[in-house]
Amino acid sequence: MAEDKNTIHTPKTFSLEIEKIAFDKRCTHLEAISIYCEQMGIEPVSTAKLLTKSLKEKVEANAIDLNYLPKSAKLPM
Repeated sequence: MAEDKNTIHTPKTFSLEIEKIAFDKRCTHLEAISIYCEQMGIEPVSTAKLLTKSLKEKVEANAIDLNYLPKSAKLPM
């Protein structure tokens, strides 16, 4: 599953690894990032720089589905 703890990921390889975990474990991308961090022994905040635009959008969609974020963005009036 996850590679050696000393592996340095690029955003692309990190994204592919998260996609693989999400598919294999049938979980959300948000959960896949958490699983990855647990396996690698790293803090989730340290993965922020590795998120691709596509992965950010998927995580945001997961968060909206789980009611962690509002359903739609509203401009302040």
